[in-house]
Amino acid sequence: MNRARGDEEEYWHSSKFRAFTFDDEDDELSQLKESKRAVNSLRDIVDDDDDDLERVSWSGEPVGSISWSIKETASGSTSSLEGRDSSLQKGSSSYAALPKQVSSYSLSSLFKGRNKLPSFQSLSDALTDTGVKNYAPELRRPKAEYKDYSSDWSPKDTVRRMQRGKVCSLERFRSLQDKLVLLDEAVAGHDGNVITAVLIFLKRTLRREILFRELEVRQVALCHLIHFLRETGEQKLLLDLLRFLDRTEEVALSQYREHLNIQDVEKRREFLKGCIGLPFSAEDTSHIQDHYTLLERQIIIEANDRHLEMAGQSELFRKYPRKASILNMPLVTTLFYSCFYHYTEAEGTFSSPTNLKKTFKIPDKQYVLTALAARAKLRAWDDVDALLTTKNWLGYTKKKAPIGFHRVVEMLQRNNAPVQVLQEYVRLVEDVETRLNLATKYKCHDVVIETYRDLKDRIQLTAYKSKVERGSAEEEKINSILNN
Repeated sequence: MNRARGDEEEYWHSSKFRAFTFDDEDDELSQLKESKRAVNSLRDIVDDDDDDLERVSWSGEPVGSISWSIKETASGSTSSLEGRDSSLQKGSSSYAALPKQVSSYSLSSLFKGRNKLPSFQSLSDALTDTGVKNYAPELRRPKAEYKDYSSDWSPKDTVRRMQRGKVCSLERFRSLQDKLVLLDEAVAGHDGNVITAVLIFLKRTLRREILFRELEVRQVALCHLIHFLRETGEQKLLLDLLRFLDRTEEVALSQYREHLNIQDVEKRREFLKGCIGLPFSAEDTSHIQDHYTLLERQIIIEANDRHLEMAGQSELFRKYPRKASILNMPLVTTLFYSCFYHYTEAEGTFSSPTNLKKTFKIPDKQYVLTALAARAKLRAWDDVDALLTTKNWLGYTKKKAPIGFHRVVEMLQRNNAPVQVLQEYVRLVEDVETRLNLATKYKCHDVVIETYRDLKDRIQLTAYKSKVERGSAEEEKINSILNN
């Protein structure tokens, strides 16, 4: 028994590993803990698919062994190359030729470029070390990739590469001739992005006079530049270009568009007043004048209606509160607003619908359609009837709808008009088939019965009898017609 115990102790003392005892120094215990952590961390560095391969460190020992971990930890604790050399000379001379690196990469992880922990050297750091460069040469990029950064491309090749999304430097084209050839090749390629990119380069490297002169004979590129300047808001350069081209109307329109960027209503009104004198065409001048007049009317109407709404003096404003301001609204919206809130006002007021119609020369069809929508929304059926009633020179009245009575019926039905009102206007639809379809769809029974009676269609009238309620007035009317 004593002999076996002695053999065991001799085995432990003869091995290159020392047994752990409580008499060890604290620093050795901490080194063992650090070695254990280093070994565990290697499992995170190396993927599971490489577990079946033997992983070897630069020292030649299997990665993960206790001696490898202790040596790696000891080498990391040294502060200079001379200290490492002196410790290696005291131990084993086999490590004197190659200094030990702090990195703990395996061969597989090194050449795969893995770098998951910040405490280990990266691949580039390991390869740039003077002691390792002879053993792990730099992996160079393929020569074909360096062609992407070549400065020897011709204008045609440069345009082709830009079309493929490659990085190309245009700075090498310094002469005016080269720049113009590059622009011509871009236009010939029919790629708007490439044309715009070349134009940006030319805009930055050429004087304005030269650029404008050359673009004047290149209409495709000129159109691209004008569109680009409008999109980016470079108003000053755009106006200079249009003046150079003697496009006075386009200059005026470009200046007129600036009113969209003015938020203050009074400033916008003054700006529009100044635009009236710009060199527009005759038609555009009338539009600018109408725009200014409309905004002026809207300012007056908005001020009065806001006062009435806040004072609570108008029942219409209390029952139907305004949802938005009328300022900067289109003419049709202003007319609808006026027909909704100011329909009965005299023509002499600015908010009167008839005043707006007369001032801005609104066609009858547009006026009737807008006013009909506004009054039907308020369910003012008497106003609808008056709107569609006209008198001839003899004093006789009749119903007339510039938009067609079928559209009148549809609009009234969307606003939940009663059947009696719908029937009155369904009867006025001239086309028989359309009249029957509308009457059947909206259950205007009297219109259907009268139409079949006028057509003397006994079969259809008999068939329609089954669609009305039994014992109703409509059924009695059908029986009376059939009996006669």
